[in-house]
Amino acid sequence: MRFARGRASGPRTGFAGFRAWGPLTKGAAGLLALVVLSVGGWALYDWLRPDRTCASGVDRRGGECVGVTDGGFSFAGNLDEVSARIKTENDSVARVPHVAVAIMIPMTAAEPFEQRKVLSEVQGMYLAQYRANHRSNDQTPKIRLLLANPGRDHTYWPEVSDELARRAATKENLRAVVAFNVSVRATQQAIARLTNERHIPVVGGAVTAGDIGNSAAHPDAYKGFVRVLPTTHDQAAALKSFNKNMDPAHSLVVEDLRQDDNYTVTLKRAFHQLTKGAPRAPEQFRSPADFSKEGSTSNDFHQMVNTICNSPAEDIYFAGRPVQLRQFINELGARACTDKKYRVVSGYAASTLSSDAKLNWDALRDGVTVEYASVAHPDAWTAPGAPATGGSKAAYEQLSGLAAEAARKPVGPVGRVDLTDSRAVTTHDAAWTAITAIRNNSRNGSDIPSLDQVRNAWLRLHGADKVQGASGWICLDNYGNPYDKAVPVVRLNPRTKSVDFVGHAWPERGKPPPEDCTASGE
Repeated sequence: MRFARGRASGPRTGFAGFRAWGPLTKGAAGLLALVVLSVGGWALYDWLRPDRTCASGVDRRGGECVGVTDGGFSFAGNLDEVSARIKTENDSVARVPHVAVAIMIPMTAAEPFEQRKVLSEVQGMYLAQYRANHRSNDQTPKIRLLLANPGRDHTYWPEVSDELARRAATKENLRAVVAFNVSVRATQQAIARLTNERHIPVVGGAVTAGDIGNSAAHPDAYKGFVRVLPTTHDQAAALKSFNKNMDPAHSLVVEDLRQDDNYTVTLKRAFHQLTKGAPRAPEQFRSPADFSKEGSTSNDFHQMVNTICNSPAEDIYFAGRPVQLRQFINELGARACTDKKYRVVSGYAASTLSSDAKLNWDALRDGVTVEYASVAHPDAWTAPGAPATGGSKAAYEQLSGLAAEAARKPVGPVGRVDLTDSRAVTTHDAAWTAITAIRNNSRNGSDIPSLDQVRNAWLRLHGADKVQGASGWICLDNYGNPYDKAVPVVRLNPRTKSVDFVGHAWPERGKPPPEDCTASGE
């Protein structure tokens, strides 16, 4: 990947001094003139063309800066503080044994709620780095953090993936890539490139689509890939065990028709199973090519709500992205059948709803409730009556304590860290899983584990060696999936305009896991 360029320069020479112009001399002179003009023209072009370099390792492509940085360059204004802290932390460990971990997500979001999401995810990564370097009893190797931006639509994932692979082969010692934050085909392709072709261990952050990952049917689909969140299938199974009184006769699925969004495709498949026996076929819509845009789907939902009013539905399972979910909630709040009450249920992507300025909170004061399968909530492990297994108050407070210090030195300043939307928690836990595997394979202070050693370390992260995540225990099965991971069910609160914890749900056993936290042999 070409991130930087130099200018060609050199002395200019003329043709003076020739006394005789024979046929051979004239031919040679003509050829020389062509060569000089060609080289000179290219040098002039190279001198005058716009400089596409944003910074070392970062190029301007398609109107945005993409590439890999150590924090010395900030991809967006709201990332300035946290990027500066990452740069300072990276420089502080440059002269001691260290490895690098990278976060690869689009960092130049256009919508404010998406910008907030990206900030939370980078903050979570930084807090994991700071914890590893300063709150881990001087364990080694130390951790450097790289920020990798593949572009707003993941357009440049091939170039950025290859640049990360190059850094894995240098003294930067890149040993894991963390926290892809959306389950789409470009994410799937990037994970395949990094794991299967470049042999780099990858930890999925907010990647919940079941078809992005390994399974008993496809154990080596992505060699070296693990995840820290329950899949969409597990989220639906957890919701089913939590809402035991759900009646399919009063349920309805509302689904996006697009087929290029792994999250939506797998979530609606899971919701079809959950609502098997529902009296009506799913209500369908088609989101715009960029599902972060408004498009015309509000019009679709305006008409759809009339149909829903005339149905027996009470529980509506929404398989779609946050913008469309917000549009649907707003239209449902303005329904004509105000005598009917509805519960809207969705998956993890709904975690950005509470920070969406376009959400009409009044819609939730008029007979509409919104619940979704989250991955973390401040009350999940700290409130009275929290389960004795599956997670712990101490693990959550490791992160919440750092977040409370994030506004001041020595931890910060990195801005206010919001743990309620679970994005910072997710990337912290994904990074901590990578760091745990790296350090489990470093036998002394100077050992730098190989990529293969880190990849093989995933096999040990269960039982007594499970990862104590802030979101709950991360007990990887033989395919790199978290076994029976806790699913906090949360509800939007229109009074406080925040998210309330409702209770824990469990995808496998319907109850907290045993202490050994190891997948069954079935």
